[in-house]
Amino acid sequence: MFLPASSSYESILRDFSWKIPEDFNIGRAVSDEWAARDPERVCLEHFSPDGNHQSMTYRGLSERSAAFAHALHSLGVVAGDRVALLLPQSFETVIAHVSIYKIGGIALPLALLFGEEALEFRLRVSGAKVVVTNDFGLLRLAPIRGRLPELKHVISIDEGGAPVLSFARLIDDHPSVFEVVEGGPDKPALMIFTSGTTGPPKGALHGHRVLPGHMPGFQMAHALPPMPGDKMWTPADWAWAGGLLNALLPALLLGIPVVSSPAQKFDPLMAFRIMAEMKVRNAFIPPTALRLMKIVEHPRDRYDLVLRSIGSAGEALGRETYEWVKSALGIVPNEFYGQTECNFVLSSAAHLGVTKAGAIGRPVPGHDVAIIDPDGNVLPAGAAGQIAIRRPDPVMFLEYWQKPEATAAKFIGDWMTTGDVGRRDEEGYFFFLGRDDDVITSSGYRIGPTEIEDCLLGHPAVHLAAVIGKPDPLRTEIVKAFVVLRPGHVPGPELADDLRLWVKQRLSMHEYPREVTFVDELPLTTSGKVIRRLLREQETAGFAAE
Repeated sequence: MFLPASSSYESILRDFSWKIPEDFNIGRAVSDEWAARDPERVCLEHFSPDGNHQSMTYRGLSERSAAFAHALHSLGVVAGDRVALLLPQSFETVIAHVSIYKIGGIALPLALLFGEEALEFRLRVSGAKVVVTNDFGLLRLAPIRGRLPELKHVISIDEGGAPVLSFARLIDDHPSVFEVVEGGPDKPALMIFTSGTTGPPKGALHGHRVLPGHMPGFQMAHALPPMPGDKMWTPADWAWAGGLLNALLPALLLGIPVVSSPAQKFDPLMAFRIMAEMKVRNAFIPPTALRLMKIVEHPRDRYDLVLRSIGSAGEALGRETYEWVKSALGIVPNEFYGQTECNFVLSSAAHLGVTKAGAIGRPVPGHDVAIIDPDGNVLPAGAAGQIAIRRPDPVMFLEYWQKPEATAAKFIGDWMTTGDVGRRDEEGYFFFLGRDDDVITSSGYRIGPTEIEDCLLGHPAVHLAAVIGKPDPLRTEIVKAFVVLRPGHVPGPELADDLRLWVKQRLSMHEYPREVTFVDELPLTTSGKVIRRLLREQETAGFAAE
């Protein structure tokens, strides 16, 4: 599951084969195995703005995760149960993840950005038995907990208090050695909800194999780690596939320390400070964050940076940002590609000469990626079609949680479809051209319109709503809502602000519509479905004219 040292992409691609242990368990692999051979090796460091940085060793991670695994068992959590993590980047988040994997449970990472409706939907559909959170998350959970009969326990990493359990006390009250539940690479380990691009969000269920499946791509994007002095950081939320599977867990598996940082709105100056103070060598930075960092002039003169690799994904990086990273930071950024269901399957690798401005990479060893037509036929170089990945593939999801029809619909034969349109050139580089569904890509987040529309329809002033992505030079796209009002309501800036706040509080602080346009009617099909394509074309034409 690891790439060999080589100077040739072609030879690595030719010789690579998967070797995943039959008893592979993510929790054991990222904690106990390292604790056994190098217990004092630092695995986690936390950046504190006041300079009081903290660290944890693999021994500490192994022992604390063992204790919390015992605690979960004491609360009735068994293999297959879902445990939700509503947490920021923190040591406790990693301990909880590792503990869940050790007991054979299914980790359900959730973003603190989520509002009440989004949280309730995911917790109800998943049937989560336990939620681990902090004081901020407790405020979000309070109004909905009574509507979640399967949720038995809430644990806080802050002080807590009845009926909330204390994370720290649970660890203190249990032994620091735990026998990992045996399972294997195909046993469920992780559920990440999709962005709901075609209807409500779906829970993409992954097996323990998802981590080894990410390793070749991670090593391609970061110049064959681990190297002496390597240290990983990302501003991406660990609740998303990007932060968790593109940065945190692969680094821990390789023995690379991971830097965490307090939750905050992305601040370019703080990002440079974190990387300089913590001596970050490897970073996963989404394209929008890199664009925001361009406001900092001459960063290498202002900060003592030791970066050796930057990976970027989540949306198109673009030629301009690619060139800025090269000139301003002295590093060729490695753009890569994947989605929640099947991630890190294409990547650039500048150290191997695999890099091209505007491209999302070439196939990562071990993954069969192609451009296909609607019948599943592989298209030749230069032809536009859907990006698809052939099964079986260790990084591919097991299923959509309790949605067999949706799982089956994701495939054309043995090709897992992505809904993304692309092309492949004669050299084997893939290029992202757009989407054949309604997903919105904004600041690295993939956002589905359906959930936002449903939320808007809950507002007393809204009769109909349609949500699209409007092209934006900084964020790739912004969320834009077209709203038909109920009789008796008057359109205006105050109502638009109220609708933004309505979505922000109920769904997420990254899903609210930055633009609201009031219209008399929406383009509809004969069956009453909104034709978002016409709205997108209208906005795209206006953006091109500007």
